[in-house]
Amino acid sequence: MNKLYYVCKYTPVELLTALGADCANLNDMPQGFDRAEQIAHPNLCGFGKAVLEQVMAGEVKELVLVNCCDTIRSVYDILADSGKLDFLYLLDMLRSDGACSRERTAEQLKGLAEAYGAYRGTTFDIRAFRKAFRPVERSMEPYISVLGARMGKQLYDMVQKAMPYPVVNDTCVHNRSVGEVPPPEDGDFDSLMDWYAGELLRQLPCMRMMDNTGRRQLYRHPNLKGIIYHTVKFCDFYSFEYMQVRQEAAVPLLKIESDYTLQSSGQLLTRLDAFAERIGSHWQEGTEKKMGKGYFAGIDSGSTSTDVVILDRDGHIVTGVILPTGAGAAAGAERALEEALTHAGLKREDIDAMVTTGYGRTAIDQGDKSITEITCHARGAHYLDPTVRTVIDIGGQDSKVIRLDENGGVVNFVMNDKCAAGTGRFLEMMARTMETSLDQMSHMGLKYHEDITISSMCTVFAESEVVSLIAQNKAPDDIVHGLNKAVAAKTAALVKRVGGQERYMMTGGVSKNESLVKTLEEKLETTLVVDENAQLCGALGAALFAMDLVDRS
Repeated sequence: MNKLYYVCKYTPVELLTALGADCANLNDMPQGFDRAEQIAHPNLCGFGKAVLEQVMAGEVKELVLVNCCDTIRSVYDILADSGKLDFLYLLDMLRSDGACSRERTAEQLKGLAEAYGAYRGTTFDIRAFRKAFRPVERSMEPYISVLGARMGKQLYDMVQKAMPYPVVNDTCVHNRSVGEVPPPEDGDFDSLMDWYAGELLRQLPCMRMMDNTGRRQLYRHPNLKGIIYHTVKFCDFYSFEYMQVRQEAAVPLLKIESDYTLQSSGQLLTRLDAFAERIGSHWQEGTEKKMGKGYFAGIDSGSTSTDVVILDRDGHIVTGVILPTGAGAAAGAERALEEALTHAGLKREDIDAMVTTGYGRTAIDQGDKSITEITCHARGAHYLDPTVRTVIDIGGQDSKVIRLDENGGVVNFVMNDKCAAGTGRFLEMMARTMETSLDQMSHMGLKYHEDITISSMCTVFAESEVVSLIAQNKAPDDIVHGLNKAVAAKTAALVKRVGGQERYMMTGGVSKNESLVKTLEEKLETTLVVDENAQLCGALGAALFAMDLVDRS
């Protein structure tokens, strides 16, 4: 028997079950949208494309939609024309729970029952209807809530594995609260559908409803320890609520966005891990290791360079090494560690504990623990200057701004990791276009004359602008200053989002870019702390965490 799939919590699952349906939520994330993009507008939201993709692949034969938004209406029209489904129905649900909406919804329920009953050759089973109602139970233990727009099954599984507490899916489809009151014992089918319409409309509202104030209970629960707020690309419904949650929630909050493909979920792992480290203490737990020779290593495997720091038992830096990562994270880490050991005059067995961090941290199997670069940069920055409260790290492929507390813990962070705009890779590409080195470029722009503006932060478009400016015989210093302004503007926007506070420290390889640092200082109207070990900050933090893994008694 085919499953009957649905996409909205206002779907009358109990009614469909009473008509013999085996109902399931359609929530998988495909690899891509090859089929969907052949038949749908490119700006259709990722979830709409995911629905189309699964239907066009032949995975779905029965589908009930609710007119949640314009995307679902478009999906319905496309699928109705496709002829790929055995049963397709669109419920027209109004956006309030008033008497008029209830009457309209009751008529919609009767129409669906007639259509699906005729399709299946079944009749309404009152006993199956009553049995389908199940009371909703909330966790009485500490938990993490996933709020916002629907989250794909694979991404939700990733969230569950990353978090230090149980995770409750409170996104738009899963916070269904029909079933708190059992159906009445008497009455005919029409009166039962009138009651049922009221139950569907009175449940915990989604953001499409005119009165959605009842959603506040989702982020005010006493056992709530943190919120992961999810939005879908090209969907605005839940972006509005996020600002309200941000202002009112009393627990740590992380906002993530996906386009509903498996590739987009993979890009979010660093942010999820860093959030887990922020709200939990599982990564701080000691091991059975005992103090040996008293040396500790941290490896920061970045997209451009791999950095290693070795500390002694007193927390002093013994050596620090920076090498190109090369083709593989594991091989790059091995080379950098061996060079650091050689510089320090040590052997591998002299290292009591080692922690890995950076984008390649999970590929390195020689560490005792793996901790995100967010947490490690915070720890390293606090070591270098305990007065720092905001860390700006412009890395090879992403940019991060991290706000710290007085102990070096992460209060909040934001990342720009969806493209190379404003990162070290962006600057590297621009230097290549200008036929200069990054080292030379770092001193250019300090004495500019014409205040040029680079209008695009996209690496491809910015490169075209630079080529055009060169053709116009613009001075290299003026062009570089324009590029620095563009990067500074992008970075300042991240600082604003995270709520940056004095003092500010800049870490990572781009901190050596003198002209960019100066432009960023002007943009932020502050002075950036740039330590001589700024590029080693992530590896330094990892080494400090390695010290925590050893029993010193």
